[in-house]
Amino acid sequence: MWNEFKKFAFKGNVLDLAVGVIIGAAFGKIVSSLVDDIIMPIVGLATFGADFSDLKYKVIAYGSFLQAVVNFFITAFAIFIFVRIINHYRKKEAAKPAAPVPDVKEELLKEIRDLLKEQKQI
Repeated sequence: MWNEFKKFAFKGNVLDLAVGVIIGAAFGKIVSSLVDDIIMPIVGLATFGADFSDLKYKVIAYGSFLQAVVNFFITAFAIFIFVRIINHYRKKEAAKPAAPVPDVKEELLKEIRDLLKEQKQI
């Protein structure tokens, strides 16, 4: 059961999807912070202090935006390290020699040889 789960969890598509979701969520925080902390206060200033959510003056909180950017890069770096480790183990698995697969022609020739031996013995 553990091997099946490992094959499922570390399959290329599942891993790519997980990375995409995590990076997308982190980037979504950057966009939300950009809108909430940078753009909307500027729009509020342009409309004489109106904040459209509760119509009050709001100060531009660029520190919150910078924190969201830093959080994004930390998350992206952590995901990068995780994917790099997984790819390292995938390369090790791929480097292991696989069991030799007999050629179909060889199998047929062996069957013919065995049939000829049987005929000679009769």
